[in-house]
Amino acid sequence: MRTMTKQKTTLFIDEDVLRQTEAAAAGFGRKESEVVEDALRRYLGLEVVDQVWARDAENALDPEEALALAYAELQDFRAERTSPAA
Repeated sequence: MRTMTKQKTTLFIDEDVLRQTEAAAAGFGRKESEVVEDALRRYLGLEVVDQVWARDAENALDPEEALALAYAELQDFRAERTSPAA
């Protein structure tokens, strides 16, 4: 996971959810905020983004390859959208 700036916030959550969060944090030897953040990342689908960022740099696309791939996908999308329905 990439290192990101943290920001303090206040949430109002169900007492049972808080107790389960506390228990999970204690059970895994982690901070409650880490348990909550991990759960939010999974719920929001951000773990996929983290996995992409963690990819081996040698396997990553260079900017020109990434742009070419993006344009190819855009062209395919436009072609699908404008083709008559079968």
